[in-house]
Amino acid sequence: MITLNNLVLGYQGQRISRPLNGTFETGSLTAIIGANGTGKSTLLKTLAGLLPPVAGNLAFAAARPPRIAYLPQQSELDRQFPVNVFDVVSMGCWPATGLLRRIGGTDKALIHHALQRVGLEDMPTRPIDALSGGQFQRMLFARLLVQQAPLVLLDEPFTGIDRQTCDLLLEVIGQLHRAGQTIIVVLHDHGQVARHFPQTLLLTPEQNRWGPSADILSHRTPQSESCFCFQSFDRVG
Repeated sequence: MITLNNLVLGYQGQRISRPLNGTFETGSLTAIIGANGTGKSTLLKTLAGLLPPVAGNLAFAAARPPRIAYLPQQSELDRQFPVNVFDVVSMGCWPATGLLRRIGGTDKALIHHALQRVGLEDMPTRPIDALSGGQFQRMLFARLLVQQAPLVLLDEPFTGIDRQTCDLLLEVIGQLHRAGQTIIVVLHDHGQVARHFPQTLLLTPEQNRWGPSADILSHRTPQSESCFCFQSFDRVG
């Protein structure tokens, strides 16, 4: 799906990471962990095409990048915009319909099904500034479901939300993984990583380590580290 070739991350030409080499395989589920400032969010933005590499490059298996669903941190989102839940979720249809085409019956059915999957089926007309933190994140996951993107990038999706919502969204991620989508998630909770993510990329100022989550979290260097490859392990159940 994505191959990194001596990829160096940063802003305005200033590097903040060591070179990354490796491949996120199609259908893989990977957690990215590490201290603040090591490039976790910057890596997602670079994969999403929002930031250029400082050095090196990344290449997609197809001739062009796949459709990407990218969810930034909640702190980067404007919750005061005067729209309702349905309006936000319907934005997930834009890559397929375009900005100017009206939402048709098939799209509306897809939107309502997505709202049902995240437990917001009774809130399509609620203004987004009236949502709790957990409800807001559920709405954003519903938009992800509508996008039906082969590549899903999530930046700290569980920060500041309640346990029930966290468990529900972890199940949604598992469903997307079982459907064959490639998912890359920035996380801080190592317990969540151990329980739900087969693979982990650890970014540190000294080195980048990756491989099976059990190996990374126990500070063992996996044998696969020398090949810099995120292999597709068994999907979560």
